[in-house]
Amino acid sequence: MKYILVTGGVISGIGKGIIASSVGTILKSCGLHVTAIKIDPYINIDAGTFSPYEHGMSAEIFSINEHVQACHLIVYPSLCPGELGGTVGDIESMPFIEAFRQFQFKVKRENFCNIHVSLIPQPSATGEQKTKPTQNSVRELRGLGLSPDLIMCRCTTALENSVKEKISMFCHVEPQQVICVHDVSSIYRVPLLLEDQGVVSYLSRRLNMPIETRPRKMLTKWKEMSDRSDRLLEHCSIALVGKYTKFSDSYASVIKALEHSALAISHKLEVKYIDSANLEPSTLQEDPVKYHEAWQKLCSSDGILVPGGFGVRGTEGKIHAINWARKQKKPFLDANSTEFDPETKHPVVIDMPEHNPGQMGGTMRLGKRRTIFQTTNSTLRKLYGDAEYVDERHRHRFEVNPELKSHFDEKGFRFVGQDVEGERMEVIELDDHPYFIGVQYHPEFTSRPIKPSPPYLGLLLAAAGKLQSYLQKGCRLSPR
Repeated sequence: MKYILVTGGVISGIGKGIIASSVGTILKSCGLHVTAIKIDPYINIDAGTFSPYEHGMSAEIFSINEHVQACHLIVYPSLCPGELGGTVGDIESMPFIEAFRQFQFKVKRENFCNIHVSLIPQPSATGEQKTKPTQNSVRELRGLGLSPDLIMCRCTTALENSVKEKISMFCHVEPQQVICVHDVSSIYRVPLLLEDQGVVSYLSRRLNMPIETRPRKMLTKWKEMSDRSDRLLEHCSIALVGKYTKFSDSYASVIKALEHSALAISHKLEVKYIDSANLEPSTLQEDPVKYHEAWQKLCSSDGILVPGGFGVRGTEGKIHAINWARKQKKPFLDANSTEFDPETKHPVVIDMPEHNPGQMGGTMRLGKRRTIFQTTNSTLRKLYGDAEYVDERHRHRFEVNPELKSHFDEKGFRFVGQDVEGERMEVIELDDHPYFIGVQYHPEFTSRPIKPSPPYLGLLLAAAGKLQSYLQKGCRLSPR
């Protein structure tokens, strides 16, 4: 296994994730088997229970175990780019840096390298690209025991040669190890930018990986996709009705899955964020302007998506949005389940038997699970290429009450996908509707830029009025 650790300096949100995935993409195009990890230095017992609005840590871990072994992975691919979240120097990332310092010796130099992503600010007053923040960041990283093999410089415009040479001299790397990552028209251009600067050939030598220099079909497809993303003319709007819409990163995976699907059908995506609580009658009384603005956004959208969320707040608003989508024949996708009132007399959504309701952390049904399609006449089954079953990732602790299955079926609301044992309802579809689908799993987790998630692709196709034609053509998109 070869490991590539991506660290970041100067500011957070520098683009470490994009660099890690871009490196993975160009190496995957060379025929290597690639996986990836993201290490978030949230020092908390179970960071998965955070609200996306929360951002904190607990000092408890320091007294438990100072040397966090963040890198003990059970993986089978040949290459693993890993992103260490946060900024070098942050207190919460210190144990992880130390773990990697030790880890590099454990796996040997030829199996581990470090890519450091740093900001090159360019003040508008002078227009001069400044290297001092990067010098300081690399010095701090070295002081903690890691030496960057590649320094990727995030800058507004292309890096000047004199600046590149200065970074090379003061950061103790060769000029070819300084990579310019300037602003581009879309993130899909970043892998091509790295490819053009010889990143593959450098990593091949540095990690002793024999890579063929034959033409790469995947990279050709990637270039076609990035070119297409620059010339989209048609638009498609999706209303995202959720609880954490003030912070778009809360739904990063969902937004990317929507973008992948919109790009596949050559449409420019417009996401309309709607706080589900603003759709509720109580908001009409408290703040009529917010209420009417929320409903105007919903009604003017081409399709509606309700992503998963925990807790009671905003649930009523989500139900209003779903009800409106059902009655108005508006394309709709419900990705994952939501909690409801535990005291309800009509328990449609219930605790899973193995879930301990008194405990939040570590009690979810997690990981890849198989869903078996129960009928051949299913829109989602067709979108999955007429598959008999699909394996998708789950993250939930509630399920639809199986005792109510027959009541739903009688009304044309059919559970077309169930788990292997036939006990859990995984996919539901509404008859006589252009696209009304709910899934228990998280389809966005397996969406890829050149292979969009079928449930999301179906939503975008329906929103653009192209779903039936797509299905009639055997699930093939029209040529460019």
